[in-house]
Amino acid sequence: MNKLTKSLTKNQVAVLKALQESSEPLSAYEIMERPDVRESGLRAPLTIYRALGKLIDLGLVHRLESMSAFVACCHDIPHSSPATFMICGSCKQTIEVESSAIERRILAEAKKQSFEIDRLHLEVSGRCGSCVSADN
Repeated sequence: MNKLTKSLTKNQVAVLKALQESSEPLSAYEIMERPDVRESGLRAPLTIYRALGKLIDLGLVHRLESMSAFVACCHDIPHSSPATFMICGSCKQTIEVESSAIERRILAEAKKQSFEIDRLHLEVSGRCGSCVSADN
């Protein structure tokens, strides 16, 4: 546990732990239904969303726009560059990859086009190696 996670509330810890232990992204309602989360007293969606909001602000959790779901950051410490997610359409496995080269290219193109970026978020849909192998 690092300095950042030591400052989390009980609710934030419960939500983060649920995401860290999940093998796939979870919606707020799916988080709320996890036994450990329910046992910790979290039963209201608003409480889950508040915890998620803070965890996102801290860089410990990411929201997957395409799925309206959340995943724990796979890095030990929050990162400053946007993450890129590869999401398997078959098993929902989500792989977070470092994307600084992609970010630089998009920022350069935005500058060239006089386009002001508000937020950069990249999700790639496809199939993971396990699902491709299972189909062959």
